[in-house]
Amino acid sequence: MRAYRASLLRFADDRTAQFEEDGLLVVGPDATGRQVVRAAGSFQALAANYPGVAVEHLPGRIIAPGFVDLHIHFPQTDVIGSPAEGLLPWLENYTFPHESRFADAAYAGEVATVFLDELQRNGVTTALTFATSHPASVDALLGQAHARGLRMIAGKVLQDRHSPDGVRDDTEQSLVDTEALIHKWHGKGRLGYAITPRFAPSCTEAQLRGAGELAAKYPDVWIQSHVAENKDEIRWARALFPQSRSYLAVYDDFGLMRERAIYAHCIHFDDDDRALMRSTGAAAAVSPTSNLFLGSGFFDYEGADRIGFRYGLASDVGGGTSFSPFHTMLAAYYVGREGQTKPGLSLSPQALWWQHTAGAAQALGLEGVVGNLQPGCEADFVVLNPQATPLLARRTARAGSLDELLFALIVLGDDRLVERTVVSQRTP
Repeated sequence: MRAYRASLLRFADDRTAQFEEDGLLVVGPDATGRQVVRAAGSFQALAANYPGVAVEHLPGRIIAPGFVDLHIHFPQTDVIGSPAEGLLPWLENYTFPHESRFADAAYAGEVATVFLDELQRNGVTTALTFATSHPASVDALLGQAHARGLRMIAGKVLQDRHSPDGVRDDTEQSLVDTEALIHKWHGKGRLGYAITPRFAPSCTEAQLRGAGELAAKYPDVWIQSHVAENKDEIRWARALFPQSRSYLAVYDDFGLMRERAIYAHCIHFDDDDRALMRSTGAAAAVSPTSNLFLGSGFFDYEGADRIGFRYGLASDVGGGTSFSPFHTMLAAYYVGREGQTKPGLSLSPQALWWQHTAGAAQALGLEGVVGNLQPGCEADFVVLNPQATPLLARRTARAGSLDELLFALIVLGDDRLVERTVVSQRTP
């Protein structure tokens, strides 16, 4: 076993933060050999229970759960920061041409290395990510994630129409490839597979039907796609699928709404859409930096909470503008406050942090597994240095409450705040 002494942040079942100024985190194997949290709480209360365990003392530091990114595109690592007039031009001018390069396994491997380095440098220890339409892109990412001991979920993109040469796939082959990748990667170590229609307009009815059949055949795999991000996209989806009640309902009509189904954006919803999310157990990946960057709109937190469906935070790199969870949490605060197109809310710092850790884990169906530091959770965590910059040091020293401290970290933090990222299952 190993133990760490520092300030300790974790979350209770009611989403509130639990914070120990002088905390102790004890990590050790469970009955299956997984490295999990064996104990977490105040140093004074717990230290005597572990007399033979060496304690690493981290004065002035905060230990917090590793962040969970609910939606990100690993092949768009090099597309981040590309100017565009909106979602569809951005896809056409930057994303699709770049993704065509991922047929090359060596290139896919090069980008996967940079991508995983960036995640870990920013304190992200679990992610649900798109690959490209090329099976080699999945192999590159999940192979490297497995070597690092990361909990990573990814899938080959399905897009058999309205896509350019180089990324458009063949309907039948795409489904064969998807099933083969499920067998190859799902459940290997900490890896998971996600059936991944890019978005409904990029898929024929035959491809969506096949994806739904695979989702029924493999109920423990994930599903990921995009929905209701952009008004032009919504009009397009309605024209292509006139029989469906709404854009979201397209996915339900093809058997793609269930537990472990994650839909990015979910901006332009009505209450029927929200109720469908709730009744099926699907969850929204809120992507505020991407939505602000592309001018897509603002996620309606009041509507989500009023109807009661799951959601969590996501960077959505490369439409999103940063790998940093701190940038994402701050953008979510801006989005929540916007009150011209929807009810404005002031999201608490604890709620923002929960959305990127325990809340995102809950959305994935991994509650109690990742995203928290309660006993039994896999012990992925970050060591944060509140003195990482002069301004951070000055502001955090003056924090009069936990909310003030957390909000200062959110507003002023970036990758410099993350002193260390610990992946508990990594083999030496």
